[in-house]
Amino acid sequence: MTPAIGAELHGIDLGAPDIADHVPAIRAALLAHKVIFFRESHITAEQHIEFARHFGDLEIHPATPKDQANQEILRIAHGPDSRGTENAWHSDVTWRERPSLGSILRAIEVPAVGGDTLFVDMHLAFQTLSAEMQRFVRGLNAVHDIARVFAGRLGKTADDLRAKYPPQTHPVVRTHPETGAPTLFVNTAFTSHIEGLSAAESATLLAHLYATASNPEIQCRFRWQPGSIAFWDNRASQHFAASDYFPARRVMERVTIAGCKPFHDATRG
Repeated sequence: MTPAIGAELHGIDLGAPDIADHVPAIRAALLAHKVIFFRESHITAEQHIEFARHFGDLEIHPATPKDQANQEILRIAHGPDSRGTENAWHSDVTWRERPSLGSILRAIEVPAVGGDTLFVDMHLAFQTLSAEMQRFVRGLNAVHDIARVFAGRLGKTADDLRAKYPPQTHPVVRTHPETGAPTLFVNTAFTSHIEGLSAAESATLLAHLYATASNPEIQCRFRWQPGSIAFWDNRASQHFAASDYFPARRVMERVTIAGCKPFHDATRG
């Protein structure tokens, strides 16, 4: 897709009985490119779930309706009565103790124009920082809070939501558990503050770190078609869903793979 991030994979039927044979190559492509794309993958919801299971245990998002048949699927639908709100650089569910390994997003209905998703390589974002700033942020931890986004969406008070999903502390720079690469792991959606800094210092530093994602030279942009699928590594990338299609409809379904607790290993780079 670009020299920095993203690749399209062709010739693989994600719903085929032999899909397990392709999983090692798909995982290798994901680690190499941070996000991979499949075109014209007209699979069912059940096949979507089963494909994701090859990469780990699956999460159930608190925004999934309790009476939905497939609890593993988070449906993200916008149209005339709902403007998209995912138009900010973010990683998924970093408010969990163990944020996701990755997400697999399937296009159900897309607008005629607009509604693209952008992806950014957060290892390269880290590398854009000066050597002294890299050294400084490696020793910091940040707090991630579900209530920043979902208190209003779920109709709950922040305290009630935090009682069930307590804010979590993660390293500002996490070590990728498979590649060993250092990546920035703060995002505008869920990061509330950096521990040990004053409110002003935290806000200033976070704004500087967030801005690294806005560099188009470390991004790719994906134009959706019905049946398109994106599979991104949540440990190494962030994404931005362009909300430029209102009032047209855009309907997506996401299955999320559980991950591990983030850590920083200074011996691995």
